[in-house]
Amino acid sequence: MYVIIVYDVGEKRVNKVCQFLRRYLNWIQNSVFEGELTISEIEKIKLELRKIINLEEDSIIFYMFRSEKAMKKFVMGVSKADMGQII
Repeated sequence: MYVIIVYDVGEKRVNKVCQFLRRYLNWIQNSVFEGELTISEIEKIKLELRKIINLEEDSIIFYMFRSEKAMKKFVMGVSKADMGQII
């Protein structure tokens, strides 16, 4: 499944969330990650993020698609993540 995760979390938790998501997904720009995940990986990420964030103050949104081809993406302006460097 192709997943885009966007988040808005308190300043004290931003780095923890960012470092955690880098283990699973590609960083696209500030507070945005995307990539292919299995259903079990998505569930694991949800469980771990619950331990990091404050559910009464923070927000994390998961956009899920059957595949990357099932979504259309358009970048206007500068792309923050250098996609040519991803191995």
